[in-house]
Amino acid sequence: MTAPTTRKKAPRLAAGRARALGVPTRGTTNPNRLRRVDRWVAGTPWLADRLRASADPLVVDLGFGSSPVTTVELATRLRVVRPDLRVLGLEIDQERVAAAAPAADPPRLEFRRGGFELAGRRPVLVRAFNVLRQYTEEQAAEAWRTLVDRLGPGGVLVEGTCDEIGRRCCWVSLDADGPRTFTLACRPSDIDTPSDLAERLPKALIHRNVPGERVHALLAELDACWAAAAPFAPFGPRARWAETARLLAGRGWPVLDNRRRWRLGELTLPWSVVAPA
Repeated sequence: MTAPTTRKKAPRLAAGRARALGVPTRGTTNPNRLRRVDRWVAGTPWLADRLRASADPLVVDLGFGSSPVTTVELATRLRVVRPDLRVLGLEIDQERVAAAAPAADPPRLEFRRGGFELAGRRPVLVRAFNVLRQYTEEQAAEAWRTLVDRLGPGGVLVEGTCDEIGRRCCWVSLDADGPRTFTLACRPSDIDTPSDLAERLPKALIHRNVPGERVHALLAELDACWAAAAPFAPFGPRARWAETARLLAGRGWPVLDNRRRWRLGELTLPWSVVAPA
């Protein structure tokens, strides 16, 4: 999140009642829609270590939608990492908060009205999925800054986008130093080529998938590696995805994860690899 020399003021994010910042999302929610990002959070050593080390293990699920199911799933999955972890689901739509109330288990799992201000809390982790797609790129960058400023010590924001059933996902992790990593995740049998994931790029990148931009170069290279990995297709799509990741690393791309993660349909690289030119 490097500021330009002359920075125009970003458009003001809409404010709802009770000073909750943001605007309601479509609210689409399906069970297991966010399982890939939850699994990545729990399985990424540096991020799991931050959850374990936090003096206040609070996680915020921002914009949980029309159903609290993915917030409940988040709490269940992350308690494998930190059993005393608490989860707060935030929604700017009060009717959604009221509908989620029966799923609450205070103080382990709660639901409140809130937006980018995080209801005044300072969590160690914020998961914000399918929240920023309706904003402009400039507004999304401002939301990144707002959310990161409200994290607790060592806190991390994981912001991204996925399809309706969670088979195609992309996300960015950020902390006080700015964006750290970029992850593509999918069910390999659900894609024809890795560049099919372009439609799920986060707002910071989705308009940058054009020649001359780094994310475009990455997707093009992934497609080339996918084609080269065609001999692995008889062993299944996951084996072909893993070989694609291995070939990408062999071509000099700084892949951060390993074969075990690749076989889950994941691929994580430093943010600098895709940062807008």
